[in-house]
Amino acid sequence: MELSEIRARINQVDGQLLPLFLERMALSKEVAALKREEGRPVTDAARERQILAGVSERAGAELEEYARLFYGEILELSRAYQVQLIRSERDFPLPPAETQGFPHAAKVACQGVEGAYSQAAADRVFRFADIRYVNTFDDVFEAVEKGDVRFGVLPIENSAHGSVTKVYDLMRTHRFSIVRAVKLHIRHHLLAKKGTDLSGVRVILSHEQAIGQCSRFLRELKDVQVRVCANTAMAAREVALSGEDGLAAISSEACASQYGLSILKSHIQNTDNNYTRFIVIEKTPHLYAGANRLSLLFSLPDKAGSLSRALARFAAAGLSLTKLESRPDEGSNFHYVFYADLEADVTEPSVRRLLADLNDELPLFVFLGAYQEV
Repeated sequence: MELSEIRARINQVDGQLLPLFLERMALSKEVAALKREEGRPVTDAARERQILAGVSERAGAELEEYARLFYGEILELSRAYQVQLIRSERDFPLPPAETQGFPHAAKVACQGVEGAYSQAAADRVFRFADIRYVNTFDDVFEAVEKGDVRFGVLPIENSAHGSVTKVYDLMRTHRFSIVRAVKLHIRHHLLAKKGTDLSGVRVILSHEQAIGQCSRFLRELKDVQVRVCANTAMAAREVALSGEDGLAAISSEACASQYGLSILKSHIQNTDNNYTRFIVIEKTPHLYAGANRLSLLFSLPDKAGSLSRALARFAAAGLSLTKLESRPDEGSNFHYVFYADLEADVTEPSVRRLLADLNDELPLFVFLGAYQEV
């Protein structure tokens, strides 16, 4: 047959498939009504295995895998439809709405010292931030949990160097709510005491993220040791206070002024398109006006295809995932927890139903917050 004839035949087959699909979904609706009436679970794993085994046997060796995938998707859609019908009256509980709006002033915990990028992020979010500096990211979470401050600011990812994995790992062990996010354009500079020449630099201090973001510049230097520091502002302060010769820091222009240092080399980051995203956390969940993003933490059932099925649920709800991060589940053998960011309005009934479904179906599900990025 000619290509046009084959395509015409495909159109005929497609025309037959859609009515059959609609008929099958109508039957799924009847099944959902019976299951709701009798209190039966939506998933019947034994029946699904039986169906897929029969499909494999009838499809033949060449197309067996494709047939199983095709029918697997049909079963997934049928299951999702039944869940929606059975649970249509249920909603995921929303955080209380904050009628006063997002505060302009607040006590805020930031990791580091004066001049830290977290401080700059806090200053972008709040008109006046009464900042309490702490030593570690863990201390930020704890300050919020204990009520020492109302908010905490934490870096979560960089456009050039990826995720801040320490923060993601701490999310697993702390209870908090994300209520804002902010992106900062990060420009790194090499700072040293006045009178120091670039050729005389022997040791460079900075945070591991900044070191990674300036890796090309650092590779060009000869006989220079790089030391990891807890924070870029801490690195600048250490250079200013140290009596060691040949010491420099990768830090910000603000830190040069703050600690009386000279800029030996400006804009040493690998790319000018260098942005770091920060989250603002609060102990008590609140829903502030303008929230159009969600963050979730979840684990998956230990069976093949779990991730693809979970992603299909987001796609079926018309939701766009903007980030999916996996981290090892501490204490388990090659099991992972996932962190997802998505663009969604949590007040939409369809979004709330999906969240309620995932909360019931997944082994671990934590709603991290609904917020606006500024």
